[in-house]
Amino acid sequence: MLNDKLKKALNDQMNFEFYAAHSYLAMAAYCSDESLDGFANFFLVQAEEERFHAMKFYNFINSLGERATIQSLPEPNNSFTSVLDAFEKALEQEKEVTKKIYHLSDLALDDREHATMTFLKWFIEEQVEEEDMFDSVIQKLKRIDDDSNAFFMLDDEFAKRSFTPEAE
Repeated sequence: MLNDKLKKALNDQMNFEFYAAHSYLAMAAYCSDESLDGFANFFLVQAEEERFHAMKFYNFINSLGERATIQSLPEPNNSFTSVLDAFEKALEQEKEVTKKIYHLSDLALDDREHATMTFLKWFIEEQVEEEDMFDSVIQKLKRIDDDSNAFFMLDDEFAKRSFTPEAE
């Protein structure tokens, strides 16, 4: 049985993962409006991945005999000045997720809640990959600067991106 503080933190993280998906949908909408369908697809896939993460928390909370509590979502940022701006905001969001996952891990460690510590290990590794991926895209966008051919090649590459959830 989880203590109330850890149970609340797990529920808050689940809801933050849903919010992250919501934010990525806003970024996808921006890219679609700019006729950048590949970049839009990148963010749509990212939104799917975040919903998958949220559902991992949902299922974990329920598997412990606790209740997942769904909260309302704040309105995401819908204003972006460029694709680069959207990716920079996405990286900021991923860094916030990482901080929250680390905090959850600390709570689980303090409570000697081993099942939760094991569960969160996957997320810690995932966050390293997420931050690295966004940083890499940002560096590419900065390097290509005004090279429209390279920009549209990247857009085309992102059009092929998909999400296949791993087997549990």
